[in-house]
Formats: sequence, structure tokens, C-alpha cells
Amino acid sequence: MKKIRVGVIFGGRSGEHEVSLRSAESVLKAIDRTKYEVVPIGITHAGRWLASTKALAMLPAKDQIQKVFTDGEPITLPAEPASQGIVDVIFPILHGTYGEDGTIQGFLELANVPYVGAGVLGSAIGMDKDVMKRLLREAGLPIVDYWAVRKADRDSFLQAHITTLPYPVFVKPANLGSSVGITKVHAAEELPAALETASKYDRKIVVEQGVVAREIEISVLGNDDPIASLPGEIIPSREFYDYQAKYIDGDSRLLIPAPLEGIQTNDAQRLAIAAFKVLECSGMARVDLFLERTTGKFYVNEINTLPGFTSISMYPKLWETSGIPYPQLIDRLITLAIERHAEKNKLRTKY
Repeated sequence: MKKIRVGVIFGGRSGEHEVSLRSAESVLKAIDRTKYEVVPIGITHAGRWLASTKALAMLPAKDQIQKVFTDGEPITLPAEPASQGIVDVIFPILHGTYGEDGTIQGFLELANVPYVGAGVLGSAIGMDKDVMKRLLREAGLPIVDYWAVRKADRDSFLQAHITTLPYPVFVKPANLGSSVGITKVHAAEELPAALETASKYDRKIVVEQGVVAREIEISVLGNDDPIASLPGEIIPSREFYDYQAKYIDGDSRLLIPAPLEGIQTNDAQRLAIAAFKVLECSGMARVDLFLERTTGKFYVNEINTLPGFTSISMYPKLWETSGIPYPQLIDRLITLAIERHAEKNKLRTKY
């Protein structure tokens, strides 16, 4: 049987470039080589696209995964809908800007190529924490209080709110993940510097009320009828689960499954699936929840439409505990991508 050719795109012009490389390494090591041929496609910090061995050279562990790849062929996407390109399906592992925000998804839609993960709309919504929270609130799903601040409006926001905010608050770039650019602000005098830090990464900033809560995460898999994994819990090695704690320290603990009561597990799974549907996701997402310690109430923190796939990432670990091993998870995601693409191509485009 002919192997399916999977183009794995990684890197990108994003503050999460290095995270993408780590995720790509893990996917490329785990993918079933008896079923798939892999075409690596790397994007440099400067936005240059590299294929095959040149793309492989971007990865820290390139020597260990050299044998995974098809070498030396240029990357082409089909010029005609019925034509055959070099790749059959794309697995984009581009975290953050230009990869997780609908940009690459729109490009692949124009090329009529199947791809793993959420579409243009779901990706764009999931990337913008402000728009995401507005839609969750409109749907009646619980979120913590927050304020959206434009970079140009920082001074007026400070004048209006610096003395009245319910500290502690978290200050975040609206369109970035992996906890890049996030600051926990304990008092008013720390707020200006936190806004300055976040504004280095985005033109829009989210200021979010802090809650004393457990951090619960759920992996979601599927298209129109998604399923939820067992929940996991993060015990960060630092004050909160920042970039250092996620990817460098290695001292944070992941409790899988999370020590929850049965009804809490069910509530968390229902809430995760509801958020997945409200935010127009498909393929996969990781839904991050807060479980407030004093009230036992769940809040939707955010959704990640292209969650980390590193060896220590929660998304694949949760599915492994829920009965879907890493290679099988990759297989399911590719199948979902092809199924969604086939379904979409049945829609009428002429009137």
C-alpha cells in the first residue's frame, strides 16, 4: 500500500519558534514510518522556507531523526484541485503567530490541501484571548474577569484602573502562547512594567483577574463529534506555569489523571467539549481550566488549537493515559484532517 506523504511544517516567525522545534522533534520520532513518508518543512525566524535536509538542520536532535525523512525533493502544493502534489496532507506544528492564528491554515485552504488541526476561523479565535473570552462569555461558559488593552491605550488604562484592579492579575499578550510574555502582577507598581513586557509581543494585551485555583487541562480530539481525554493537573515549579517552568526547569509536575472526584471529571470534560464547539475548533485542542479552590467552580481559561507535542507536553500524555498512544494519536489526527477536507470538498462552490 502506498504511503501517505505528510508534510510536517515547523519553526516559523513567532516567539514560540523554539517550542515548535521541540514539538516537531517529538512528532517526527513517533510517526508510523510504515504508513507515512515524512517531508520536513522548516520556516526560519526570518520567514525563509526550507525543505528536507535543510529543514532538518534546524532541529536540535537532527542526527537522531535523520532516517525519518524523504530527502532532496522540493515542496509543491497542487496547482489544480485534482492534481497530485508532493505531499498528501500537512501537519503544521507552528505554535503562535503565523502558524496557530489562521495564517497558515488560510494558505493551505487556498491550496486545497488537507491539514491537521483547526481551520482558519477556529485557529484565529483560539489565538486571540480577547475574542476567545468574548465568545465563551456570550455562550454562557464561565470565565474569570478580564480587561483588553490596546498597546496605544496603555497610559489611559493605567490612569483608569491601576488603583482599582483586583490584584493579583495576570498580564498577557493577547495573541501568543506557551506563557511567553506573561507577568503575574501582585501590586499596582508592577503593572506598568508588565504592560510594557506584553506589548513587546503583541499590539493587544489581556489583563486577567487572578484566582486561587488548581490548573486542570483536558485534551479534545475530533471534528463534529469530539471526545475529551481524562483531565490532567499541573503543579508548577514556579509561582505560575510560565515558559521557564514549562520547557526549561523540568521540575513542574503533571498529575495524570488529575485527582478529581468523578462528577468533577465529568464536568471538566463537558466544559472542554462545549468550549471546543463554541470556538469552532476541529481536529484537536487542549482546553485549560481553572478549578477555584474555595468554591470548587470551574472556569475556562483558554483553548490551545495547536497544543505542544513535546515529550513532556500535556496533550499527548493525556491521550496516552486515556488509551491512545502517541503514534496512534498522530494517525488519528491525520485521518481527521483528511476526512474534514473530503467533507468540505463536497460543498457547492457554484450557484
